[in-house]
Amino acid sequence: MNGDLKKRKERRHNFTAWMLVAPALAFMLVFTAYPVLKSLYLSVMKYKMGMGAPELIGLENYAKLFSSKLFWKVMGNTVFFALITVLPSMAVGLGLAVLVNRRSRTIGFVRTAFFYPVVMPMIAIASVWMFIYMAKNGLFDQMLISMGFRPLNVLSKKSTVLPAMAFMYVWKEAGYLMVFFLSGIQSISTEVMEAAKIDGAGSLKIFRKITLPLLAPTFLFVSTIAFTNSFKLVDHVVIMTEGAPNNASTLLLYYIYQQGFTNFNYGMSSALTVIMLVLLLIVSLPRFISQDKKIHYN
Repeated sequence: MNGDLKKRKERRHNFTAWMLVAPALAFMLVFTAYPVLKSLYLSVMKYKMGMGAPELIGLENYAKLFSSKLFWKVMGNTVFFALITVLPSMAVGLGLAVLVNRRSRTIGFVRTAFFYPVVMPMIAIASVWMFIYMAKNGLFDQMLISMGFRPLNVLSKKSTVLPAMAFMYVWKEAGYLMVFFLSGIQSISTEVMEAAKIDGAGSLKIFRKITLPLLAPTFLFVSTIAFTNSFKLVDHVVIMTEGAPNNASTLLLYYIYQQGFTNFNYGMSSALTVIMLVLLLIVSLPRFISQDKKIHYN
């Protein structure tokens, strides 16, 4: 009798738990699992708008991509953009976190000011920076002219367009990463800091010998977030350059957008999406697998 009562209680608890999880599970299935499976399906199909039902072609879409010079140029642009944004945005985010990790009456305002670019839409930010970078009449070129230099027109040159866009991205992303670093710094035991001060350690030595090692889990998480975010950008390319000059600023997600919503080649855009998902998994999985080895405990 007692056993039956326990089983009924367990079933009731399990049913309640599933009901609580159901909305989030349904959301994940509809907006994550289904699109991924649909992309996998369409990536092996020849499917364009107005051409009827999808036609199975196997790995032909992938073969065309891997033999395309434009694809490898886009991949090079994407990797280069990630390399010149991830470390700078992490460094600036950490610097901002150290700067705002103090108590004062105005610190709330300062933290909000640093975080404000994060909540602004990328379309709005890209529009503002496009005017800053505008040829000759933009703020950037006007500053160069006032100092006696020639205007650069950075968005129209292959050598400067990605660094210019990367600078804008770091300005926006640093405040977001600041939040994670600030949380990590504030989770460090104050007793450790006080003991180091008693032993005569200065602020720089405390930061180098205590703060940085204890932030290892935060660095692991933030680096993964920064890498994945750098691959998932399209708005600023659409607004600022549309891939110009000569696809020098075309990134992977914008290339997917072009194939899907300009050329209406859903098979090719799905193959590109699968490639991007694989790249993000390659970036993310090793970091989470090695997470336990890199955590430092207080």
